Amino acid sequence: MRFTKLVFAMVLLLAATTATHAQSSTPASAANEQLTIERIFSAPNLTTAAPQAIQFAPSGLHVSYLAGSETQPNVQDLWLYNVRENSHQRLVAANDLMPNTSQLSAEEKARRERLRIAASGIVNYQWSPTSEKLLFPLNGQLFLFDIASAEVTQLTDDNVFATDSRFSPQGNFVSYVHDYNLYVVDLKTATTTQLTQRQNSTEQFATAEFVAQEEMKRMTGYWWSPNENHIALTRVNLSPVDIKQRVDVYADRTELVEQRYPMSGTNNAAVELGILALPQPTNGEADANADEQASPVIQWLNLARLGDGYLTRVNWLPNSQGVAYQWQNRPQNKLTLFIHELTSTTAKTVLEESSSTWINLHDDLHFMNDSRHFIWASERSGYKHLYLYRTDGSLIRQLTSGDWMVDELSHVDEITGVIYFTGRKASPIERHLYRANLTTSSPGQPSQLSTREGMHTVHFAADGRSYIDYFSSARQPPQVSLHGPTGQRNAWLHENRLDQNHPIAPFLATWSYPEFGHLTAADGQRLYYQVNKPKQIADNQSHPAIVMVYGGPRAQRVTNSWGDYFTQYLVQQGYVVFKLDNRGTGNRGRQFEAGIYRELAQLELADQKLGTQWLAKQPYVNANRIGVFGHSYGGYMALHMILRAPELYSASVAGAPVTDWALYDTHYTERYMGTPQDNPEGYRQADVLTYADQLERPLLIYHGMADDNVLYTHTARLTHRLQQSMLPFEMMAYPGKAHGIRGREASIHRYRMIADFFKRHLQ
Repeated sequence: MRFTKLVFAMVLLLAATTATHAQSSTPASAANEQLTIERIFSAPNLTTAAPQAIQFAPSGLHVSYLAGSETQPNVQDLWLYNVRENSHQRLVAANDLMPNTSQLSAEEKARRERLRIAASGIVNYQWSPTSEKLLFPLNGQLFLFDIASAEVTQLTDDNVFATDSRFSPQGNFVSYVHDYNLYVVDLKTATTTQLTQRQNSTEQFATAEFVAQEEMKRMTGYWWSPNENHIALTRVNLSPVDIKQRVDVYADRTELVEQRYPMSGTNNAAVELGILALPQPTNGEADANADEQASPVIQWLNLARLGDGYLTRVNWLPNSQGVAYQWQNRPQNKLTLFIHELTSTTAKTVLEESSSTWINLHDDLHFMNDSRHFIWASERSGYKHLYLYRTDGSLIRQLTSGDWMVDELSHVDEITGVIYFTGRKASPIERHLYRANLTTSSPGQPSQLSTREGMHTVHFAADGRSYIDYFSSARQPPQVSLHGPTGQRNAWLHENRLDQNHPIAPFLATWSYPEFGHLTAADGQRLYYQVNKPKQIADNQSHPAIVMVYGGPRAQRVTNSWGDYFTQYLVQQGYVVFKLDNRGTGNRGRQFEAGIYRELAQLELADQKLGTQWLAKQPYVNANRIGVFGHSYGGYMALHMILRAPELYSASVAGAPVTDWALYDTHYTERYMGTPQDNPEGYRQADVLTYADQLERPLLIYHGMADDNVLYTHTARLTHRLQQSMLPFEMMAYPGKAHGIRGREASIHRYRMIADFFKRHLQ
């Protein structure tokens, strides 16, 4: 349940807007049309996505991206933007290449659920190191697009369903996983070699296990050495993990799924890390006969010596002479960085982070070209900052400092001695791009390169000479632009201006822009909120209100970014919409996060109540007509709020909620709660069922009937308890839907249902 999944689904789905390149100004007037749920989800519509998965070619001369058409916005095609010519060209239309792009293997379906991929067609791709070809999967088959000839070549047989495909670092091979085994294709000879051979159904090679994908953001189980002589890979043994029988109910069938799901306090999968030496041709040249190649040799690194824990990250040193891996112990209060050199039989400990609560994982380890120095991120000061180390474990210097958070390391320029990173120095509710000196003896104040107030997500070209900026603010829909290294904008890839041709122009007359503010928690910390109000509020007129809640660890709902359209729909129906980030949510530092440790739903509830009490005092709000709505962790919070504070909330909608943390997975749950065995009272107080008999207000629960993340068991237990207590509630189940409950028809149905529920109980 990493927070990117738990954030209210509409935020990501509804924040995207149709790509335009118009140059005219914001319209002076706009029609007063009413936004409808059907309009939100219908094509062509408000949700036609901006360019996705934008990448620089290694040469820096082209930028590639994925985008749908106006008629099929969720079927993505592969596009190319020529930087010099400022022109766009569609390279591959997914439906032209393969008309039916929805046939996926179970493994790929699960992987896309973990990646939160709702689109079909071409959903990922990769450039060759020479910028001459593009690799992309489509319906499990791998294809190469040649830039010069504009020809597409299929690499795999029809009986293969490839996942996690990529070019090798020098472009001589393509690798992929099929049926939990690792394969490589020699592009010179068109020879495919199977490198591993699983022996049974519980053995998986080169694959990230469930909690690695879902909670650690580690989506792969293999890593090429830069010189292409070795591959580091995992071997996963699922047999220790308990089998949970899950009945997935579809409209036309029922499937009994035996899922190995590691619930809190139970066994995890056993994960090993090995270094595979790629077979070398016996005659010094590529051999077209794969059977004559030497069998691959794998050196296993004996992670069992480290005890119960998690393999979280793996990186090769630039010189290909060693593998760095990060190991997190089972309680997640210790994170250790090891380096295993190829010439050694043992790994050396480079550094170790420890905490009295938990350690947050990151992706900011960067090795310098000399393989003797690296940049590391740590929250040891109370805030995430960057540090420069030697590979012998000695600290050289701290690179950033202050009472603010670094988001992520964006680029390192060793020639000029500067680093680029995104962070929250200007404001916790904004993300900006900064530049800092790599060689200064003490950290100074970084230079802010992004200028517009809002949220910037940055991707640098390999040479650091340009970067792509995804930007939005509360008053500007998402834009994508191309910039030079000092921050100057060179070109628009997706200007998306609010002119008279923009899809939302007809609704601007009643558009509600959020107002931001902050409250003070019981311990003195600042709680940020945002409120959307109807455009016209008459004197002495009070409106019903809806609290949109998430509240889970590390997540953030209140940001200066483009909002979701369901909020706008509700505002146009006469509601005030309120959001607040309680303690425990992200990007605020360790003190703000750590108060929830071992007692979920306590501080979060206290802060949400504080926010609602403030809301109820506003003259434009009807204090007797306040509802709450959340999905996943937000659904969990919506249940606690309606059950434990009925004096504040008149109705609640809980989507796909966790109800009992003992039913959720090890890595997420134990990070914050420990195990049910060592923290029984904490689990009891956090359990929704502890308070279920207190229900006295209208409640609507919905859940997907094929949810492999927050299992339907959570809702089944709660609804059974309410029935046994003879307490009325409303319930909606979605056949065949997983945790995100994706799809146009299901989305329209779900949000119509939510709107109708609140209309009946709040208006």
